[in-house]
Amino acid sequence: MSLAPRAVLVHRTTEYEELVARHGTHGQAAYFLRSRGRDIEEIADRHRRTRRALAEVTSAIPLTWRQAQVERADLDRFLFAPEDVVVVVGQDGLVANVAKYLSGQPVVGFDTAPGRNPGVLVRHRPQDAAKLLTSTTPPVDELTMVEAVADDTQRLVALNEIYLGAGGHQTARYRLGLEDDGGVVEAQASSGVIVGTGTGATGWIRSVWQERGTRLRLPAPTEERLLWFVREAWPSPATGTSLVAGELAAATRLRLTVESERLVAFGDGMETDAVALTWGQTVLVGVCRERLRLVC
Repeated sequence: MSLAPRAVLVHRTTEYEELVARHGTHGQAAYFLRSRGRDIEEIADRHRRTRRALAEVTSAIPLTWRQAQVERADLDRFLFAPEDVVVVVGQDGLVANVAKYLSGQPVVGFDTAPGRNPGVLVRHRPQDAAKLLTSTTPPVDELTMVEAVADDTQRLVALNEIYLGAGGHQTARYRLGLEDDGGVVEAQASSGVIVGTGTGATGWIRSVWQERGTRLRLPAPTEERLLWFVREAWPSPATGTSLVAGELAAATRLRLTVESERLVAFGDGMETDAVALTWGQTVLVGVCRERLRLVC
């Protein structure tokens, strides 16, 4: 007999909870904000709405299903199972945070602050949870992801973008080229390299794209194509600036060989969950074979 589905509710600590944890009590947190011209009620109200949304979605889970909850900070220690239905209650970024830990499980995103969040990934309202979670064949979008694989088998997956560079965003030194480009490689010194997806085209990668004024077309979220940009490449007698932007089709990989004491690769802004790279290591970045299955 097959196991009943397990609904895994993914959420994050609210701003209000972080403030109270830092200052000890509601009153002390309110005093701290008041001394800076802010009212804690605005933050407390968002906290209450978030908790109501979480309770509403939780109560809509079928009684025959199993349940689990995981906070964003604990995602890297949580074991997702094949039969899980991942229920994200919060902001768009929370879907990106969980995507790297999945392997085909469907994700349903519920927006706790409509109008405040763009709602690109948390597409649904809490009141629709019962209908969505009992649907036998909900339509899904299969969103393209990006992966980085180091020569020591370390692997990193992201939904929006992967950054490769120095941990503190200082100058990174490396050699850059395409995996199958006839050996064309350039030594560079820069603030790092960003490789982004169509989903990431609403965030960091879009800001770089706009700043450059490039003719490269931004990919769609389901398109098997990535864009990459070098940040602030520095020309010198030993380093060049001719390879600073491009696109990666499904079978193309960007190759970066480290020429610094320590570089890192992290995805979707999660610097605490990074791949460490050192002198002489090579990392390949390209389209990931897995997709995020986001319920429409």
